[in-house]
Amino acid sequence: MKKNLFPAIFLSLPLLATTVFLAAFHPNPHSLSPQNQSDSFQNKPDARSPKAAPRPNIVLIMADDMGYSDLGCYGSEIPTPHLDQLAKQGVRFTQFYNTARCCPTRAALMTGLFQHQAGIGHMTKEPGNGVSYDYGVDGYRGELNRNCVTLAEVLKSAGYHTYMAGKWHLGSSTPDLYPRQRGFDRFYGLLSGASSYLDPVHPRGIWNDNERIENVHQPFYTTDAFTDHAISFLSEQKDRQPFFLYLAFTSPHWPLHALSPDIERFRGKYRQGWDALRAQRLQKQIKTGLVSAKWGLSARPETYPAWTEQDTTSQREMDYRMAVYAAQIYRMDQNIGKLVDHLKKTGQLDNTLLVFLSDNGACQEGGILGGGKLADINVPTKAGAISYGAVWANASNTPFRGFKHVSYEGGISTPLIVHYPAGIRQKGKLTATPGYLIDLMPTFMEVSGATYPTEAKGQAIQPIEGKSLMPVLTQGVRQLHDYLYWEHENHRAIRFGNWKAVGMIGQPWELYDLETDRTERRNRAAENPELVKKLDQQWNEWANTHRVFPKGTMKADFRKEWNFFKIAN
Repeated sequence: MKKNLFPAIFLSLPLLATTVFLAAFHPNPHSLSPQNQSDSFQNKPDARSPKAAPRPNIVLIMADDMGYSDLGCYGSEIPTPHLDQLAKQGVRFTQFYNTARCCPTRAALMTGLFQHQAGIGHMTKEPGNGVSYDYGVDGYRGELNRNCVTLAEVLKSAGYHTYMAGKWHLGSSTPDLYPRQRGFDRFYGLLSGASSYLDPVHPRGIWNDNERIENVHQPFYTTDAFTDHAISFLSEQKDRQPFFLYLAFTSPHWPLHALSPDIERFRGKYRQGWDALRAQRLQKQIKTGLVSAKWGLSARPETYPAWTEQDTTSQREMDYRMAVYAAQIYRMDQNIGKLVDHLKKTGQLDNTLLVFLSDNGACQEGGILGGGKLADINVPTKAGAISYGAVWANASNTPFRGFKHVSYEGGISTPLIVHYPAGIRQKGKLTATPGYLIDLMPTFMEVSGATYPTEAKGQAIQPIEGKSLMPVLTQGVRQLHDYLYWEHENHRAIRFGNWKAVGMIGQPWELYDLETDRTERRNRAAENPELVKKLDQQWNEWANTHRVFPKGTMKADFRKEWNFFKIAN
């Protein structure tokens, strides 16, 4: 997006008063309220007082299909020292939420809207996939629409350089959907979703800006390549303007591809099995205050076998699958360390707002005991659903119920680490304040001084939905959302205070008290019929005003894809 396209818009007196009030509590006295909107983008990179603290760089890092307990600082045995250190010096959220699936999460993350409003209520049109995911209605077009603006577009309008490396997954059928055309100055990575880590080829291959790279230089590993190009973008910047970097790893999404030395670190370490691993992680989470002992551990799905039911050969194979998965996370953490080292060496780390999260809960796709043959693991040309198995995904989501796709806590809960030395005084803290993907856009707007438009490129822009997280980070509290909402593949949820209603559209709601039962083991719906009725009405009002409905040609039953309900054939 070109700079200085639109004249500056005069702010109203009430808004100026609000801005002055916020300035007293924020390190940047010229930051604007995240609820502020203008008729068009503005570009005021030098509008700050010389005495004002410089606006921070913003680094947003996303993991792919990583469970709630897969980092050391969230309960894992996998060494993640660099993320652990960021958590030690920053803030960890224990109740931060995503949308339960890859591209819907990216749509909400990039736009500050619910994914249906952005046009990706289900999935995106994928190259080489016969399913278009365009169901003939605005909430389900399978690509990012023009009634939303991206983080890159908004921050670019405020004078930020904008860079992206990694997985886009927001539509690629026409060039106007590419990252460069949606606000990023530079892009290196995948337009589509999953691909080979070792030799990505088209139609799921690597792009550099708007150009296809037909063959990558070997040896190649996507996690390393994404980070190296992200650092190159930062190194090539010639001025001192702030930057926004979006680093979207595919790790640890299938296929199981990892570097041999990393795999060897973990082989043999998972012979205790998934049941013991869940218990081990839970105890670490309780000890560190991440979860409450009174919640207990969600039940292993009854269709999933116990570790003790596996013979020696199966146990050896399953140990290997989990070892490769752990190696993928370990390598991602090493690369995050590489990026942090670059920011330190260039004197930029203290004034960088760095955020890390995952796009959904752990992935049960591929099969209960893993997808693909064992011999397919680490074969560069094998790039499908070669996975570690739903039994291990259940351990990744410790202590929660459910997985990717669905709105139980295991599907929608993500680690969230925020590191910002210049702007956060609560170092090493845990916060139980609930937050949602849509809150990141207003957070970044607040620290950058960016404004949110009502119009862009001749199109009306939908009002922003989130609330800034900065009050949590600076003061420990903030105004909460009245309600939080979810829907994906006809699985829905609504949260009101500590109450959460969840279930399939067309089926009775389940009701859980997350204060005493975040593992969703005791359904309280029968005891609270009036509350269930209220939440049903509230969810339907949201769904009918946020493009969840109509569904178009989408099918109604996705339970076989979810892989943990008992279903009659």
